[in-house]
Amino acid sequence: MQIAIDTSTNIASVAVVQSMEIISELTWLCGQNHTVELYPRLEFLLAKSDLDIRSVDCIFVARGPGSFNGLRVGVSAAKGLAFSLSIPIIGISTLESTAYQHSETGLPICAIQSAGRAEIAAAIYQKRRNSGHQIKTEHITTVAALAREINELTVFCGEISPDTASQIKKLLKSKATIPARAAQLRRASYLAELGQQRLQTADFDDPGSLQPVYLRRPPITERRKA
Repeated sequence: MQIAIDTSTNIASVAVVQSMEIISELTWLCGQNHTVELYPRLEFLLAKSDLDIRSVDCIFVARGPGSFNGLRVGVSAAKGLAFSLSIPIIGISTLESTAYQHSETGLPICAIQSAGRAEIAAAIYQKRRNSGHQIKTEHITTVAALAREINELTVFCGEISPDTASQIKKLLKSKATIPARAAQLRRASYLAELGQQRLQTADFDDPGSLQPVYLRRPPITERRKA
């Protein structure tokens, strides 16, 4: 049995899976309450399925990019479980997990999320010969700059605001397709499927060195003068 944790943004998700089957899953609007809401919901899922945390044999966690607070909470929780249960941990890109549910289209999948300052975090993936490939690595950009990189019909997914969606459609016209908002929801079960692919080959991360991916340094408030 494995647990998948994704607290990359204001939308959080946890799932309990086994043998490629979803046992239970919960996705909710968390806001900035990751610290107080993650463990109670995980405990709820385990209790609902009458499962013991000691039966978990691997932890999957979204490693970012994402919000500083959300990623810190999720990765720290996953590492804590991995150390306390003496089980392996696998970190998965949040953008890869976002793109995964659309991979069967065979089209390039551009996963994006807001990065603040009128910028976005983006990466492009495409399924080739039954396996996923990263076409463009995770990076900070703008909608206009990203549009200049697109040369063919591409699926855009992620937590896309109406304004960003409008810009994409205006700049790329028929070269952009954006799924309905309900189909853009990021779920821990997709993270779990990617994690299980690595679990089968024992491709684990070092729990001591696994760190969140922020793409830009978190804002630090200057110390006030005494």
